[in-house]
Amino acid sequence: MKLNIKNTEKFISKDKLIKYQKKAQNANNSLQNKDGSGNDFLGWINLPFEVDEALISDIENTAKELQSKADFMVTVGIGGSYLGAKAVIEALSDNFSNFKDRDNIKMLFAGNNLSEDYLYELVDLLKDKSWAMTIISKSGTTTEPAVAFRILKNELENKYGKNEASKRIIAITDKQKGALKQLADKEGYKTYIIPDDVGGRFSVLTPVGLFPVAVAGFDIQKLIEGVKNFAKLSTKKGNDAETYAAVRNILYNNGFTNEILVNYNPKLTFFSEWWKQLYGESEGKDGKGIFPASVSFTTDLHSLGQYIQDGKRNLFETVISVEKSKNNIILPEDDDNLDKLNYLAGKHIEEINKSAESGTLKAHLEGNVPNIQIIIPEINEFYIGELIYFFEKACGISGYILGVNPFDQPGVEAYKRNMFQILGKPGY
Repeated sequence: MKLNIKNTEKFISKDKLIKYQKKAQNANNSLQNKDGSGNDFLGWINLPFEVDEALISDIENTAKELQSKADFMVTVGIGGSYLGAKAVIEALSDNFSNFKDRDNIKMLFAGNNLSEDYLYELVDLLKDKSWAMTIISKSGTTTEPAVAFRILKNELENKYGKNEASKRIIAITDKQKGALKQLADKEGYKTYIIPDDVGGRFSVLTPVGLFPVAVAGFDIQKLIEGVKNFAKLSTKKGNDAETYAAVRNILYNNGFTNEILVNYNPKLTFFSEWWKQLYGESEGKDGKGIFPASVSFTTDLHSLGQYIQDGKRNLFETVISVEKSKNNIILPEDDDNLDKLNYLAGKHIEEINKSAESGTLKAHLEGNVPNIQIIIPEINEFYIGELIYFFEKACGISGYILGVNPFDQPGVEAYKRNMFQILGKPGY
């Protein structure tokens, strides 16, 4: 992958860039040395270099076993317990895989909302299907996944009986404490561990993300290779993670308080959702932080394009640009040409898409929207792995430059206290 910041040059001075790159280097050193704030949650830093081959092999074998007995896998979790896995799976999947009769297991997600209709319709779908479930929770008591798990566990046990149901439930949880760990031990669920020193939004490279990705049929070893590749690069002075963190903080201090992550491939739409949690939960505290938003172009050019072009000038864009599409389709010529598209006849759709990307970037620059570009050759396990670690490392660096602890989330508890009080939970 490559980082291109040339389209931010008219918005930031060279002197300021040099100054902030030094700050980024110091912040990166603090991450590597684990001597900054939140350093008890920096286990993700060395994960790429501490891969347990026995664990990877076990994950792959368990995934194959479930693929042989189930047509659907329901992954139950919220926040970092599902966003990373879903982001990777959707990036690597056929856009319509869940609608095609293929051998691969179909992936579903639950426990990330409190919608009664969603749960009812999921249960209704699964009634005549062969399915299994992964429950991901460190505590086992987080409301949304706990509610979904109780309902789905009941359905699974009623369908298969407790003994077989226990073989179809995988628990990913704390090593030694918590309600889910206690239940998993009691019922004999196959269990994987969430490391104590890895927070939820940084957990995609633990079993939290690796297991669902393996069940979906993708190569987690190639994913890890991509992660490892950028992890090595990120220890070098002036690397792309440092530069990205420096530039976005300069823009923030120049009044560009909103960052929009842009993609031109719908496979990356949910990658943006993972990114929004990563940066929003890491930086949004103490009255500070860049607000993370996202758009999928060219789709959203027909809804948000006007605002981005001519609205309040407090936003900048970070564009994930994919050089090569996986498939080929060419626009045919039409004798009548009623749609006036014959000037595009013979062109690949991706060539048209790239022209839209270039034209949009030029227009937004003219509209005084700074643009950062992240370029990957194609969408596969290796490059998605690189992107994941790039954004994680840059997030930690950026948070330190901002002057916050990027590894806690005290504000998340406020809505929970109010909800528990309204619902009458004991102790609230």
